[in-house]
Amino acid sequence: MTEKVMKMMNTDTIEPPTQKKRRLGVELEKTIGNTPLLYLESISEMLPENVHAHAKAEWFNPGGSVKDRAAFGIIKSAEEAGALDNGKTLLDASSGNTALAYAMIGASRGHDVQLCVPENASREYIRMYKAFGAKVTLTPAAESSDGAIKKARELHREFPDRYFYADQYSNPANWMAHYKTTAPEIWEQTDGQITHFVAGLGTTGTFTGTSRWLREYNPDISLVSVQPNGPLHGLEGLKHMPSAIVPGIYDDYLADENLEIETEVAQSLVKQLARQEGLLVGMSSGAAVAGVLEVGSRLDSGVIVTVFPDNGRRYINEQFWSEE
Repeated sequence: MTEKVMKMMNTDTIEPPTQKKRRLGVELEKTIGNTPLLYLESISEMLPENVHAHAKAEWFNPGGSVKDRAAFGIIKSAEEAGALDNGKTLLDASSGNTALAYAMIGASRGHDVQLCVPENASREYIRMYKAFGAKVTLTPAAESSDGAIKKARELHREFPDRYFYADQYSNPANWMAHYKTTAPEIWEQTDGQITHFVAGLGTTGTFTGTSRWLREYNPDISLVSVQPNGPLHGLEGLKHMPSAIVPGIYDDYLADENLEIETEVAQSLVKQLARQEGLLVGMSSGAAVAGVLEVGSRLDSGVIVTVFPDNGRRYINEQFWSEE
């Protein structure tokens, strides 16, 4: 290998992305969204005859989760506002998928990324953040995602000129990403036949943005949010709103109904989806299906759509998989 090639491979000498690199990044972002809408046959069979369940398979996004939509929306909005000018670093807190999306999209668009992550986050995910060049600050596991949020706020207060604090929990670009993409996709994929939308509450961006668009297009669509039934739960990515830092973008008047889901029920449904649908998904998807079953059991007819935020590969070492 020549000295020139070796020098090009030295990460210490890599220059900021050129405009050509940025154009390549745009191509990556074209793969965000337009995810498949899957018919859930085994779940639909548990419901009355004319009630049908569907789910958006968000792991088809390039970063493997629904968070690619929000992260791209937040970064694009910040670029347009000049908030990332002068080499400012994108800063935010995340317990998993949003962090990966920031790291991936930040790398493609030439932005430095600083992440605050609970120390009990997946080791593999932390390695992936760093593989994309992101810097990671670990926060106490006992404080969960709220501890990571507090640390990000602290860093921003201390170094306001260094960081653009993306603040996914309060940034309207989060829910707007779903207003602009997720909801119109669902409407088109169901030919406007959707009667009920069910989704979990984490940052609340997916539920808020999708629900607002659907309500504008058809006020008769029922909007149902899902959250854990207590502060001590195993539903990664979801928040128990009464005991958590409530996201600034959360609109508690939007949902027609809010359902609280037990961790064990969600885990059982995750196993069912794997074994009867061939879908390996995360616990938040299991919670969403629990909500679908609760809603669907009361109907005579309907088209229920939910969102599966990611697949289950990240969670395959969870204890419930070894319990039979």
